[in-house]
Formats: sequence, structure tokens, C-alpha cells
Amino acid sequence: MTILVLASCSDPNKSYVKKAVRIMDKHGIYAQGPEWENAKQEALEAKPATLEEAQEIVVKAGKVAGGKHTFLLTTEEVIENDTSTWEMPMVELLENDIAVIKLPEFSGNAEEGVKYANAVLNAIPNDLQGVVIDLRGNRGGNMYPMIASVHRFLPDDAILKFSSRHRTMSVYTDFVMRSVGIEQQSQIHCPVALLTDEWTASSGEAVLICFRGLENTRTFGSPTAGYCSCNQPFPLPDGSKLVLTTGEDIARTGEAFCDDPIEPEVQTETPLEDALEWLAK
Repeated sequence: MTILVLASCSDPNKSYVKKAVRIMDKHGIYAQGPEWENAKQEALEAKPATLEEAQEIVVKAGKVAGGKHTFLLTTEEVIENDTSTWEMPMVELLENDIAVIKLPEFSGNAEEGVKYANAVLNAIPNDLQGVVIDLRGNRGGNMYPMIASVHRFLPDDAILKFSSRHRTMSVYTDFVMRSVGIEQQSQIHCPVALLTDEWTASSGEAVLICFRGLENTRTFGSPTAGYCSCNQPFPLPDGSKLVLTTGEDIARTGEAFCDDPIEPEVQTETPLEDALEWLAK
């Protein structure tokens, strides 16, 4: 009697692509319709000979499934990811009880997030007549310490929403404060000016959206980068991560933001000066 043994041979590079495509197909914000179906079929039919080729295929498909904010972190980048390069916010108190708050990007750990937020909260008085929140150069990171640092200028309500293909989630001020680990403080009622430029991106844009539609709020500068979307990291078999755009940001006005820049209300090359002039009035 002859016994036939069937050996199973799995190509790890092709499996890598299949795993990533399954993730995109389920969670990618744009992973539906003819364009995605064509991109998905092309990726699944590809025959990568190396891991590098497989990653190139994943990145190409990811731009269709998730748009321009989607990217891949290689195993080396995941291991070497440095989260300690962020800067502390700075607060300058001007005459006429006006504060200028510089909010840089943030990518630190939980303890550092508390320090980041408290650097602002401990520096601002209760009786401000106006505030400038400078988001120029803020390319993103963890938005919660950023929002926590300026939460006293926001109402205690749903400050923005995340909308994916499957659900919409509201983000409330108290949730942000609990996430950071800081006690919520009383609101400061005063005019708010926000400064933006072409480097204001991702979580920096999310902070901007939190103020969208509020009275006595105005934006100055130049259009933002246009990365105001929800990104979620998904681990892949070799230790790399697919950072996939899964949703868009929704302002309290009902406006949806994702891949397009946010235009300031006052487009100017001297945003700080113009903002201070507006606050003085």
C-alpha cells in the first residue's frame, strides 16, 4: 500500500501580504468600492520574493485602503521608535491678561503626558481675557495630553467625534482627562485664537477641530497639512506594524475632516500679530 503524504508549504512573504490585506479590508476607511477591489486583487495576486517586496505591496495597497495617512513601520522602526524627542509646551503671559500657549507635538509615555499637560495648566491664571493657542509645527502624536492642557477653554461636552466605516464615537472632555490622569478643572471663558501652518497635522489638527464652531474663537495662519484622521496600528507577523487610517474626525459643527487641509478663518503671514490684534479688540 502506498501512502501519499501531502506537505503544506506556506510562503511567508505572501502570507504577510494576505494578513495585511485582511486588516485593510475590514478596517480601512476607503476599503470598499471598485478601486479597493482592484487594489486588493492586485496585492493578493502578487508574488513577493522577499519581505521588502511584500512590504512594498502592503504600502501600495494601504494608500488605497487608508489614504495618505496610512503607513508601515518596519520591525526596526518599531524597536527603535524614539518617543522621547517631544518638547514641553510653553506659556507666555502678556499684558492685558492674555496668554500665548505654544503646543508642540507629543509622543511620550503616560507620565510624560501628565507633565506636558500640567506645564500649561499650572501656568495659566483663572482670569484671562484672551488666549492664543499656537499649533504651528505640531505634527501630531498623542492628542490627549494636548487637549488636556487646553481643556479649560473648551466646554464640558463632546469635543469631537471619530467616525469609521462601522461606528461613530464621541470624545468628551472628562474622558480625555481620565485618559491622561489629571483632574478636570473649571472652564475659563475668554476669546480663543488658534494659529496654524502647513505643519499642523494629525493630532495637532484634532486639537484645532475641538474648537471648531465655538463662539469667540478664530483661527489665523495658513492651511493645515490635511492629516486629520484616525489611525490605528495593527501588528504584522514579522513584528512590523501597519498604521491604518480607520476613520475621520467630525467637529461639533458636523463637518467631517480627513485628508484635506483645514483653512484658517484669517489667512495671514503674521498670525500671532493678527491674533493679538483681534484679542485686543
